[in-house]
Amino acid sequence: MVDSLSLAKREDSIGNAPTKNAIFDVHDVHKSFAGLHALSEVNLKVGERTTHAIIGPNGAGKSTLLNVCVGRLAPDSGTVTFDGETLTGKKPYEINQAGVARVFQTPEIFSDLNLLENLLMPALSKRDGSFTFNAFRALNTQKDILQKAEHALEDVGLIEKRYEHAGSLSRGDKRRLELAMCLIQNPKLLLLDEPTAGMSRHDTNRTIDLLVRIKESGMTIIVIEHDMHVVFSLADHVSVLAQGKIIAAGTPSEVKGSAKVQEAYLGGAPQ
Repeated sequence: MVDSLSLAKREDSIGNAPTKNAIFDVHDVHKSFAGLHALSEVNLKVGERTTHAIIGPNGAGKSTLLNVCVGRLAPDSGTVTFDGETLTGKKPYEINQAGVARVFQTPEIFSDLNLLENLLMPALSKRDGSFTFNAFRALNTQKDILQKAEHALEDVGLIEKRYEHAGSLSRGDKRRLELAMCLIQNPKLLLLDEPTAGMSRHDTNRTIDLLVRIKESGMTIIVIEHDMHVVFSLADHVSVLAQGKIIAAGTPSEVKGSAKVQEAYLGGAPQ
């Protein structure tokens, strides 16, 4: 697990160019649906231990890009490489086993299980690559895994709710639970698809604080987000996707000041 989020900030990771020490590389990816180009000539390099935001209007292809990255969709052409290993053609569970974890746009949790049990599922999957109910029951008695699950819930501020059914949580707490389910797998790369969508400002700020702590632990993060407050609070680098193509990339301040980005996404020319 990212044991724990209190790890010292690795200062050498902040400010690196996204192509320096790149751990994740999307190269010339194309994806079409019934002749419609969802992704076209997409190139993206993410530096190790950096946070890279992908922004763009609705329908730009952001979630499609993430689905290609985690093996839920096969690209028509192009490659995705992580930590020197080609992910293209691998199944989602194989990509997860390689160290990639994803938080979905709508939280994917086990609503009928309590919070601790929700964390045991990915812990078992990470250990064995699959799970059965008998193995789940056996895992439930192993103190080391239970302790890791409790530590993960403590990290995200949900330890006091560990015996509650996950379906009873607020949207913000469901999102934090899903993050804990990712963190217990000890990923090298965390992919976030609109992690604050539908949240109140209070829950958004709590989630930003949590993601900042995850970032400061040294984890590499790719985040899709519409809320510019979230983007500029977290990102070292930003890529802008519009009509399936990367139209701009740079630091948050560079992207914010781009006339092309203002026109395509942020609502007019910069002042």
